[in-house]
Amino acid sequence: MSNKTIAYFCLHKVNKAKFKYTVLRKKILNILKYLAFTLLGVFLFWLVYRGQDFSQILNTLKHDVDYRWVVLSLFVGLLSHISRTLRWKIALEPLGEHPRTANTFIAVIASYFMNLLLPRMGEFARCGLLSKYEKIPFSKLFGTVVTERIVDIIMLFLLLLTVSIVEMDKVIEFGKQNPGVVENIRTIVRSPWLWGGFIAIILGIIVYIKLSKKKGKKNKLEEIITDFTDGIKSVLTMRRYKAYIAHTFFIWSMYFLMLYLVFFSFGFTSHLGPLAGLTTFVMASFGMVAPVQGGIGAWHFMVEKSLYLYGIESVNGKIFALLAHSSMNIMVIITGAICIVLLPVINKNYHPKQPDVPM
Repeated sequence: MSNKTIAYFCLHKVNKAKFKYTVLRKKILNILKYLAFTLLGVFLFWLVYRGQDFSQILNTLKHDVDYRWVVLSLFVGLLSHISRTLRWKIALEPLGEHPRTANTFIAVIASYFMNLLLPRMGEFARCGLLSKYEKIPFSKLFGTVVTERIVDIIMLFLLLLTVSIVEMDKVIEFGKQNPGVVENIRTIVRSPWLWGGFIAIILGIIVYIKLSKKKGKKNKLEEIITDFTDGIKSVLTMRRYKAYIAHTFFIWSMYFLMLYLVFFSFGFTSHLGPLAGLTTFVMASFGMVAPVQGGIGAWHFMVEKSLYLYGIESVNGKIFALLAHSSMNIMVIITGAICIVLLPVINKNYHPKQPDVPM
């Protein structure tokens, strides 16, 4: 065997070992990331419920809850998922893509399911599933999802503005009672690392594209960015923009009702009006921003503190938060598991149509 052959063989072995190491390292990092988020969520949950008499909580949940309101709440939540499915299909129309409603709905449900396993993973899973079964470029799908998130953030801040105006005294009181929460939000927004990292990524992408063009290479990254921006721009060029806006308001109305209906399942919250429900809903929504699965701990904290502003005792606020959060996530787990199992079955003999040529 020649020296050249031996060198090639050794190099092949080294590259193979490096590849295995890279894959193993990635898996280990993902596991550690998952464990870190899980432990953080468990720690926050423990902080909220430490010192509580769980026998009292279980007794209340067993005897003092009208579960008919909880079931109605979950039905309303399901309507929001259906509306989000239809809204996504509308956003894809300008791109010439018309995925099946069943596949789109399952992808949406799977996104909520995956977010319970790993925060922010749902958006990637959602696009990945639809891309796999509908043969739509992932980056194009992801662009429409990013636009969705921007629209949803705008809706959340509009609701926050509404609450700040009509319930200003409650918002001020919340800030006084929870200065740590307000300070954490300020720290995140003002973080030089956040904005510096964002700028560095944008500059890095620009430099990479320009260098690739000079070398005359086919730039895969540029193709991905083009698909991504097309996905974002699709919302601006859609013909059915009124339907898109209507679905957006419907989705957030159902989100609000999903929480507010649970108020009527308890005697101690049934007397509270829609404004109390809206304040609790908005504050709880910011709890979902925390990097933990399903907002566990952070969501409970925000709900308990919000209800306290309306005279609900801390222990009752925690019981309410536990039931509302658990029921929502149980529905997501059950529907998500069923949908993921059904997805390959309903697509067994399905062949997606070629996309229309966008105008």
